[in-house]
Amino acid sequence: MTKRRKVDLVVLSDIHLGTGGSHAVELLKYLKSIRPKTLILNGDIIDIWQFRKRYFPKSHLKVIKHLLGMASKRTTVYYITGNHDEMFRRFSGLKIGKLKIVNQLELDLDGNRSWFFHGDVFDVVMQYSKWLAKLGAIGYDTLIWLNTKVNWINRQFGFEPVSFSKKVKNSVKGAVKYINSFEDTAASLGARKGYKNIVCGHIHHPEIKELEFPQGNITYLNSGDWIENLTSLEYNDGEWKIFSFRDDFVEEDGFTPNEREQLVDFDPKELFQILLNEFQAEA
Repeated sequence: MTKRRKVDLVVLSDIHLGTGGSHAVELLKYLKSIRPKTLILNGDIIDIWQFRKRYFPKSHLKVIKHLLGMASKRTTVYYITGNHDEMFRRFSGLKIGKLKIVNQLELDLDGNRSWFFHGDVFDVVMQYSKWLAKLGAIGYDTLIWLNTKVNWINRQFGFEPVSFSKKVKNSVKGAVKYINSFEDTAASLGARKGYKNIVCGHIHHPEIKELEFPQGNITYLNSGDWIENLTSLEYNDGEWKIFSFRDDFVEEDGFTPNEREQLVDFDPKELFQILLNEFQAEA
């Protein structure tokens, strides 16, 4: 068995299980390579918005089972709810073994107060035009689906993969302005509350940067996503870093993921019952 890498804390967000763009196979490889003391799932882990598509590959279910297995053993797991998995907000405070569902989280990391939350609270579209946000999510999911098909063709001819959504974000001034505004707003609020670190997801843009405010300096961190960037945040020995699956992961022999396209048919209530059943089986 391959020795797993020990990490003090890992933050994952925006996995969007249940959508065609989610890289569940790659995520499972990453999860099997680490042994974190604490795992924070910072929102949009399961995409409840897209469940009506009736798409849930077994590889996605394996990710859920593995996460529950981690929580039943030596890893403390916090599930912070996001906007795409907001159905779980009604279960905030629920604790099963080492798994706890919360809407936000505060931790002391080596004497530094750190605030974790998904970040959709800063999304004006989410607050005032939820139907527009859902429409945008459908458009984004369609773009990712098209991107997947194009990259499959690129691989056949030996071309490098491309990211349509990244190109859109980088070329549209409004998108760049939105990301900068999100980061500044989140960090400013964190600084006013006296935090040293603020850790978000939501905007699919991995980042670690120091920001200065009259109330003091603060480190803004974003874990990115597992749709485009395939990134996580890792905290170990007092240091933060962005882990990139594409750049940092070392392939090990013996892992042969399959069933990528085998579908499982669940509605949200059935899935939640499966989560409970899987956890009880692992415990």
